[in-house]
Amino acid sequence: MSLKHSLLVLLADNPATGYDLSQQFKGSVGFFWNASHQQVYKELKQMTEAGWLACDTQAQTERPDKKIYSVTQAGQAALQAWLSQAAKPHKYKDAFLIKLYGGRHIPRPALVKELDEHIAHHKKTLHKLLEIESEYHALSHSQQKKFELPYLTLKLGISNERNWLDWAQETREALNA
Repeated sequence: MSLKHSLLVLLADNPATGYDLSQQFKGSVGFFWNASHQQVYKELKQMTEAGWLACDTQAQTERPDKKIYSVTQAGQAALQAWLSQAAKPHKYKDAFLIKLYGGRHIPRPALVKELDEHIAHHKKTLHKLLEIESEYHALSHSQQKKFELPYLTLKLGISNERNWLDWAQETREALNA
């Protein structure tokens, strides 16, 4: 998967500015796909040049002109082609797990300290995901239907964070034994 496909998915429902899209990568989508502000703007430019996106410029008096991107027919065709292809299974890549795997070469307290930092991060992420879930449950039934598929990705995120925290607790106990 590439960033351009993520952007097409986001823009397929709602035209948006580069800033709006960057914010989505810091929030909802950012829990399972990330991109920097610079990456988003670079990709938007390339996708516009390729004819996948249209850009409507709105003049602003006290700020630079606002560029609002939307998916063109060519972009919709590219999105449909990508959506019809099977996604490759996710390969897990975690530097901390490599450190733990080779942890016999460093003092255990250093591993525990780093594990505790990761635990704090995962607890914070889980808290945020649970807040989003509460917001979803507060929606009307018709609004929930609109967000049914994003909610399923949220549920996986919650499950993953809970499982990671359970594993981390077991790991911490083993490191301290």
